[in-house]
Amino acid sequence: MLRKGSLLVSQVMPSQEKLSLIQLSTIKVMVIDDSNTIRRSAEIFLKAFGCEVFLAEDGFDALAKISNEHPDLIFVDIMMPRLDGYQTCSLIKRNARYKSTPVIMLSSKDGLFDRARGRMVGSDQYLTKPFTQETLMDAVQTYALASKSQQQDTE
Repeated sequence: MLRKGSLLVSQVMPSQEKLSLIQLSTIKVMVIDDSNTIRRSAEIFLKAFGCEVFLAEDGFDALAKISNEHPDLIFVDIMMPRLDGYQTCSLIKRNARYKSTPVIMLSSKDGLFDRARGRMVGSDQYLTKPFTQETLMDAVQTYALASKSQQQDTE
């Protein structure tokens, strides 16, 4: 794990080239969180770099929107009513069309069990809340280009 500021971030695949602002403007990101404050913060951070952002307040809302919007990257809170983040991630990853879409878990919990459970359901990374604009953009930089390439290959 790498320490960035006061956040712990799971080590991810080796860094790829940084995306330009033009490339970032083609990236679709979904943020799933039952907290309006977290959703709006993430939206502001991501839109500042030109990403197209879609918001969902729980897993059911997200599943309906994912099929319409086809995001390149998904951030999902773990603790949500009705359908939690683990269940939501698992359902996304079981769908053949979205199994390669990166899913990054968001949580205020930073336990080993929580991280392991996230990996078991297919998450690609785990970010601890509160997050910063830098940690969100690092995740977008790391995963979005690969996701876009894989989606274009399957179309």
